[in-house]
Amino acid sequence: MRRLTIGEELKGRRGVWLGLILVAFGAGAVRCLREAPPEGFRPGGVGMTVAPDRTIASRPKEAARGGLRTDFVSLRAGVRTHAPSLVELKNGDIRAFWYAGTDEGTQDVTIRTAVLETRTSEWGPERMVTSREHTQEEVRRYVKKLGNPVVSRAPDGALWLFYVTVSVGGWAGSSITMIRSQDDGESWEKARRLVTSPFLNISTLVKGPAITYTDGTMGLPVHHEFLGKFGELLRIDAQGDVVDKVRLSSGREALQPLVLVRDENRALVLMRYAGKARPRRVLSTTTGNAGRTWTAPTGSLLPNSDAALTGMVLADGRMLVALNDTEERRERLSLVVSSDGGASWRTIYRVEDQSEPASQGLNETDYAAVIERLGETTVGARRGASEYASSVKRVMFSKQGNTFEFSYPSLIRASGGDFHLAYTWNEAFIKHVQFSQAWLDERLQADARLH
Repeated sequence: MRRLTIGEELKGRRGVWLGLILVAFGAGAVRCLREAPPEGFRPGGVGMTVAPDRTIASRPKEAARGGLRTDFVSLRAGVRTHAPSLVELKNGDIRAFWYAGTDEGTQDVTIRTAVLETRTSEWGPERMVTSREHTQEEVRRYVKKLGNPVVSRAPDGALWLFYVTVSVGGWAGSSITMIRSQDDGESWEKARRLVTSPFLNISTLVKGPAITYTDGTMGLPVHHEFLGKFGELLRIDAQGDVVDKVRLSSGREALQPLVLVRDENRALVLMRYAGKARPRRVLSTTTGNAGRTWTAPTGSLLPNSDAALTGMVLADGRMLVALNDTEERRERLSLVVSSDGGASWRTIYRVEDQSEPASQGLNETDYAAVIERLGETTVGARRGASEYASSVKRVMFSKQGNTFEFSYPSLIRASGGDFHLAYTWNEAFIKHVQFSQAWLDERLQADARLH
């Protein structure tokens, strides 16, 4: 018998491994196909911000009466702080989640939380939800680092917090870990990993809020970064198991999908553009059959600087989105609106804007002065302006020089009528903007008069 050469032997092994991979994926596909497709989307469930049993009669309907209010959520100085996610609690307060540590991806990164008491319009003290070590102990596997947290309210009223965990390599080696709370985030059940792939269960990350289906399951938008960059929509049952998933895109260009539900059958997905082509534009795909199939992704009219976005469908059907509407950097954060299902968009408000030439190439002294001014103009600032400047310089100058960043927004509308927007503020703090329906109506009416 002829002895195999090393090359032939390796080729044979690759064939065996490829066969095993195909069998594994095939088994997963068969399991998914056995699940009946959902009957439809549940409109108004984007982000799952409304709990079914809340009582709100005793609190003001619009805490930001008459306009817009700004403040800071996080308080820790000198740490890199990123990726907020908001949810309304059953008593009408607002809880924020984010991650913070010495740097993105370092082992001391923890998931943090704080609560806005709507009666006083003040944020309470921040505290840790979980750490790398605690997660590692509960899932019984090595955890190298933590990443984006995303909070959603399940149909039964529980809070589900999804967050990124990495055991091997960088973000491309991620998986999603989930914890659940029955008391609005005061305590949490044991952590568990979502099984999103039948082979290795890696390269799944989360950023956008979940949606719900009429059958009580949830849809969690996720993306992959290993051997490609593409979006998917996971369908998760009441036990937290993935029962189905569908591709939203393919290739190496799409990240962090946001699902905007228009009615029981129609939805628009917007995705961060991570490709090389110019001009950079948010990618979009649509469905008319409750997500069973999706159109091929195309470039929208929204500029995108390879950055995350957030949004919602308003009661009148218009879409409100917060994003970095620039092509290169994250120095501007805007609110934009669409009245035609995402075909066109108009800017109604600049939340932050340091994109002008006068804000570029500043020396350290002038840069600190700008940060101090931004801190002073924030109504609910709880530190001195110089302290904000010191923290921003510490995290921004370390790698990026004298730049600005306002990114990774999270937007919800509370049952009392107010909108809450949180975002990363110069990678040093989490900032919160609260505005009323009346304030938004004024800007929408002004836009209508102009166009």
